[in-house]
Amino acid sequence: MDVFYTIAKFFGDGGFFMYPILLILAIGTAISIERYVTLTLMINKNQNGWRKLEPLIMKGDFASARDVASKDDSTIAQILGMGLARQGAVRRRDDIELAMEQSLIEVMPELEKRTAYLATFSNMATLAGLLGTIIGLIEAFTAVSNADLADKAELLSASISIGMNCTAFGLMVAIPLVLVHSLLQSKTQAIVSGIEMASVKFLNALTDRAVHAKTALGTGAAEEFVSRQAPIPQHA
Repeated sequence: MDVFYTIAKFFGDGGFFMYPILLILAIGTAISIERYVTLTLMINKNQNGWRKLEPLIMKGDFASARDVASKDDSTIAQILGMGLARQGAVRRRDDIELAMEQSLIEVMPELEKRTAYLATFSNMATLAGLLGTIIGLIEAFTAVSNADLADKAELLSASISIGMNCTAFGLMVAIPLVLVHSLLQSKTQAIVSGIEMASVKFLNALTDRAVHAKTALGTGAAEEFVSRQAPIPQHA
């Protein structure tokens, strides 16, 4: 009960600007929870999708990988599915790589959605706290100017102490929002890095398969050419 009373008194002494900061805290918390849950689920889906696709891609079974990717709703499956679809139509590595890069660019806004607001809200909370404190100090000096000389020092110190509550509350909101913003950015970067790693592995597997096919075709053609040659007559 004492803790609740202390918090209520701290909030009440901060002035009007405590309410906008509280609103910023509520919106920032909602965005943080939504983004954290969304990105965490996306990471888990991508890991599960890659576990299914990696063995097929590594052994060169692109037709089966294409079928699996079409039925998977993970981000990594969608991007690899774009490359696998191009692999069935074209053979140039650059075209397949460009298709996956374009798909990743289309996905990026979904990954970064609303995360940037947290940095903005952090700045807003800090500035609102400072503004509330400055306005409180102005009111305090105005009130003190009309007070008795003996009471001025006591009234001024009390007013300054109350005015600082707004700045303190603004910083208490801003600091966690900055930390959560960094955490969400690291999660987003982890998703992008995982997709890029999977794309590179797919392109390398595609190149290796093309090289092996070309080597096998070259060897077969040479053997066929040798077998068709007329036997060399033997001299007595």
